[in-house]
Amino acid sequence: MAFGEGGCGGQCADRLDLDFTMAFQPIVDVAAGSVWAHEALVRGTAGQGAGWVLGQVTDATRYAFDQSCRIKAIELASTLPMNGARLSINFLPNAVYKAEACIRATLAAARRTGFPTDRIIFEVTENERVVDHDHLKSIFNEYKRQGFLTAIDDFGSGYSGLNLLAEFQPDIIKLDMELTRSIDTERARRSIVKAILAVCEDLAITPIAEGIETADEAKALRDLGVTLMQGYLFAKPAFEAVVTEPNLAMLAP
Repeated sequence: MAFGEGGCGGQCADRLDLDFTMAFQPIVDVAAGSVWAHEALVRGTAGQGAGWVLGQVTDATRYAFDQSCRIKAIELASTLPMNGARLSINFLPNAVYKAEACIRATLAAARRTGFPTDRIIFEVTENERVVDHDHLKSIFNEYKRQGFLTAIDDFGSGYSGLNLLAEFQPDIIKLDMELTRSIDTERARRSIVKAILAVCEDLAITPIAEGIETADEAKALRDLGVTLMQGYLFAKPAFEAVVTEPNLAMLAP
């Protein structure tokens, strides 16, 4: 399948010949006992992992791949029982040229499928080295202007950390699993997460804890005030499907 979209001064016309699809992993609200969002995760059409797909993307096809991921995620999500949950989509900041032009395909997909734009979250991973911070800030500002939510993924593990947060404040930050792992037993991790949560509260940013694998980790984070979580404890990614009833029994009072 060939992908491509113009509208960015001719720089966005690269094409990608690659078939791929999506799996969806829920982000749960442990306080409400419900699914708050589903994150779209790229997969091969035969179930191959994200690494297999990303390994076929080159600098020349990065933009086409980024655009195609957004469209695929929205199209698939619109056919699934989202039940009002948000859709979280990862984007590659170094693949976006001019945000207001390059968002057109996303807006068109949302209109075509009837998926509300105010239920779409765009995540940028801190693990990708951002070439131009001013450019990323302009992307975030444009996405907010269009009604999308914005998020920094893998917060605390990448290239920029608090410097990234100081330059632009997203709606959401997702605490990296290296910070949440064994948080129930390791004082240093608890102290660091408590400090980050204080910053989030001061800046009106919603925190999400990712990579949760044990009930003790989830309970420790809940005690710190984190109510949105994601990880294998609740559900693994579902291939071309959404998990509507994640495992929340272990957190019952």
